[in-house]
Amino acid sequence: MEHFKRSTIAEVSLILTNNPEAYVLQRADNFEIPSHIFDKHEFYETDEIIRLLKNLQIDLIVLAGFLWLVPQSLLQAFPNKIINIHPALLPKYGGKGMYGDRVHNAILAAKEEESGITIHFVNEHFDEGEIIHQSRFKIEPDDDLEMVKFKGQQLEHAHFAKVIEGLLKKMKS
Repeated sequence: MEHFKRSTIAEVSLILTNNPEAYVLQRADNFEIPSHIFDKHEFYETDEIIRLLKNLQIDLIVLAGFLWLVPQSLLQAFPNKIINIHPALLPKYGGKGMYGDRVHNAILAAKEEESGITIHFVNEHFDEGEIIHQSRFKIEPDDDLEMVKFKGQQLEHAHFAKVIEGLLKKMKS
């Protein structure tokens, strides 16, 4: 939201969440961006979310920290227009239940020498969509969970908005 308030390429039009306690709602309010909270029934059993997005003429849906599988109806309504960011170098450490600290702890337990982020298109499976961008960082022998998370977050901040803008430029050309 911070990045896109200054962007000439894109704007954040709406924040959607299934978590009424999500911090993103407060941030959306601070940036004067409308938000909508939905439940499983609305998401999976109605077309309300699709109608809302279509009415707002949304070009790209960006997931961040969203843990539900995206329904086929939404994927069909927005083909190759839904992306996600994952805190590891897919295809490793992806799939159902692999998010947040679970990912980083698995990477540390496996004594990986590097990790990173993956920005990918969303499909009908967790973390299996076409990879758009990956960035890497080295894991030092004394790196702990907090350091691995920090290094990953630095990559997210450096690359996510730029990748989003690049995709939108391609879509509009």
